[in-house]
Amino acid sequence: MNEPRDDDKPGRTAFADGPRLLADIGATHARFALQTAPGVFRSVRVLKCDDFEGIVPLLRFYLADHAGMTLHHAALAVANPVNGDQVRMTNRDWEFSTDAVRRELGLHTLLIVNDFTALAMALPGLTLDDLMQVGPGKAAANAVIGVLGPGTGLGVSGVIPTLDGFVTLGSEGGHVNFAPADEREFAILQFAWQEWPHVSNERLISGPGMEIIYRALARRNGLAAAPRTSPEIIAGALDERDPLCLEAIECFCGMLGGAAANLAVTLGAFGGIFIGGGIVPRIGDLFAASPFRSRFEAKGRFSTYLADIPTYVITTPNPAFHGVATILSEHLRGRSGANTLMERVQHLQHELTPAEQRVATLVLEQPRLVLGEPIADIARLAEVSQPTVIRFCRSLGFLGLADFKLRFASSLTGAIPVRHSQVRGGDSTHDVSAKVIDNTVSAILKFRDQLDVRALDRAIELLTRARRVEFYAMGNSRVVALDGQHKFFRFRIPTSSYGDSHLFSLAAELLKPGDVVIAISNSGRLPELLAAVDAARAAGADVIAMTGSGTPLARKATVCLAVDHAEDSTSFLSMISRIMQLLLIDILSVGISLGADAQPDGASAHTQISHLGG
Repeated sequence: MNEPRDDDKPGRTAFADGPRLLADIGATHARFALQTAPGVFRSVRVLKCDDFEGIVPLLRFYLADHAGMTLHHAALAVANPVNGDQVRMTNRDWEFSTDAVRRELGLHTLLIVNDFTALAMALPGLTLDDLMQVGPGKAAANAVIGVLGPGTGLGVSGVIPTLDGFVTLGSEGGHVNFAPADEREFAILQFAWQEWPHVSNERLISGPGMEIIYRALARRNGLAAAPRTSPEIIAGALDERDPLCLEAIECFCGMLGGAAANLAVTLGAFGGIFIGGGIVPRIGDLFAASPFRSRFEAKGRFSTYLADIPTYVITTPNPAFHGVATILSEHLRGRSGANTLMERVQHLQHELTPAEQRVATLVLEQPRLVLGEPIADIARLAEVSQPTVIRFCRSLGFLGLADFKLRFASSLTGAIPVRHSQVRGGDSTHDVSAKVIDNTVSAILKFRDQLDVRALDRAIELLTRARRVEFYAMGNSRVVALDGQHKFFRFRIPTSSYGDSHLFSLAAELLKPGDVVIAISNSGRLPELLAAVDAARAAGADVIAMTGSGTPLARKATVCLAVDHAEDSTSFLSMISRIMQLLLIDILSVGISLGADAQPDGASAHTQISHLGG
């Protein structure tokens, strides 16, 4: 086990809620770090999984060195498919519940992701200094990227560019059937068949697979060679130049080239194929001189297609940390509408130098000014030098002022990205709660930005001078109608609510000019409701519709308060649309209350609404 060094221990953190625990847990080793700022990983340790009986003892052992630290968020990449709360590792006899581990460690957030999903998410951020290119080819911009990596198993994934970032593929492509390319590989496959009826790529293109290749070649060559582990085979090739070890490495690299080519043509990976995992970087120059690239391009009619695709070996240490940190950051950003960057400045202010503190004070007191001014003016207003402004930005984990301003500008909006996370059958109660709240909050904010203020003004005007208000609604919308009746009655407006289709038209025929109908419908197409609206308009009453903007009900109404959230109300119970309709009732209620306050006898109306202060 690695011993922590003092200079690896985390100091101050740029995150308002403290450092974040990250891990890359394979079948053999588990790598840990504490992320203290974007791209900054401290207290990196590598532990052997064999030394622990399960995931919780492993995590507790690492965290024992940080007993005085409060951790709120963690993300673990595991060499395993992840589907729902229960995780059962493929190459290790560990099984655990994500939510149970989260509770055990007292975390607010615990994400479990596939290790190659995490590695794939790291790829767009890698530079040429993090890679070794093998062979020709040039990566196309905004193109699909593929990644595979032999270790204890064979991980496979990919990255697809989108308009607002990248999407990773959850894949178990290492388990596709192995396909030999020549007589030697067929002999190795026959040798493997003696042990398994199904031989996947992972059985041979992995650490344990290299050992099978070595034994199979020894038999094929008529050699009485003692079995070797994969590290011993690599050492035998590099240090001893042992012919059998060299042949095993050569064969292994050729097989990997064939698997990489299959992934490239399957994904159309013109952004390149990246090789990760723990084995290939140890082979080094031997890999660059191996048949990997020639085998990659040996695709018959598609050889030219593959010749244009570059192949890289990932040489930077712990690349999965970058990917799992990105996944955790995106997850937390989607859950919080708080201005976390302002909170970060406040949190770190007392740890900055006196000069940097003056910049922090300026940011907190005049954030919009800081966004609009050049560095010279920011330095002058804070009474510091320009290099101090840069040091302030870097203390918060940013590359410089431009990077800080970009992130600061988006945080000042207080916006939450519009997102929809599908609830799955295996989700824990924690995940179900988070997804339902995330989906609703995101939809509400989108609804807020699309509100037609003029339509609201017109509706409030009609209701403020209404002689009588009637609500017409059926099914799920009845709840909204009853809420409106309850609120409007408190303003001493004669109010009724009808949910029976036979009563709609009867009630509508009794209306007079000055009366108002509020018709609520998700579909906006109910024949009985449309007929009642026609009758109300014919009687001289006005109609306010809460429905989709392009529906027949919207076209018949005096005013339409549009709710355009897409929900299939014919097959499913509308949920988010109902909340938006209730919000419209609240907005109308506040508007009526403010209008009543302007009247001589309207003082009591103000106290009925909690949004209004005394």
